[in-house]
Amino acid sequence: MHPILNVASIAAKEAGYFIANQMRNIEQLNVEEKGRNDYVSEIDKHAEKIIIDTIRKYYPQHSILAEESGAHKKDSDFEWIIDPLDGTTNFLHGFPQFAVSIAVTEKGRLMHGVIFDPTRDELFSASRGGGARMNNYRIRVSEQKTLKNALLATGIPYYNFEFADAYLACFKEFMLQTAGIRRPGSAALDLAYVACGRVDGYWELNLKPWDIAAGALIVNEAGGLVSDMLGGDKYLESGNLIAANPKMMKAMAQVISNTIPKEYRA
Repeated sequence: MHPILNVASIAAKEAGYFIANQMRNIEQLNVEEKGRNDYVSEIDKHAEKIIIDTIRKYYPQHSILAEESGAHKKDSDFEWIIDPLDGTTNFLHGFPQFAVSIAVTEKGRLMHGVIFDPTRDELFSASRGGGARMNNYRIRVSEQKTLKNALLATGIPYYNFEFADAYLACFKEFMLQTAGIRRPGSAALDLAYVACGRVDGYWELNLKPWDIAAGALIVNEAGGLVSDMLGGDKYLESGNLIAANPKMMKAMAQVISNTIPKEYRA
């Protein structure tokens, strides 16, 4: 395991176990609403501190982009992209579908990623060129060939409803063409599930880099494809993303192109 990936794994597990241990205290937490249906708790903040403190112990000169505390810029080619608790709303409701997500870029290129689900003790990880793993077992995307038999995951808009009608048209088309759609509530885990073949594809709009950076790399290293909704690689910038096994990508992209206007996909 690459030393950076090892540190990311240590940080993700330490933060994840802390989060899981706090589930019994959910009703006592201080929760702030950053925006409509966009929450942050003291648990998010403390978990982020755990991660940053671990990074600083080993790599004090690396830059950090964290969901809650923002950018910590250093004169470095390396940047850590952190989501300390992806699925905060799930966590606050006691719904056990949330994860810690940590990615590392070098000169702007995704190089390492980990996603840790503390409720199932599953660590998804990858370094560029090294394949993807779940708890040290190699994982691969599914071999599903058609939408007809596919199980897809998505994220339903929850705070920006400008594109809600277009999204629902897309959702309906996938609903009619596939075996089923799931909306678990954690983009990081949705991507991890594409990587290990639990779902055949995933799409969502209006995401943040910390939601998807680690998962995108893990999907790629598991043999899958990740693109923005215009067929390019600007998903970290646009926040609009499709991830699937290679056989599914074209079919998913076509449905999305036919139902969601370009101005919402850009």
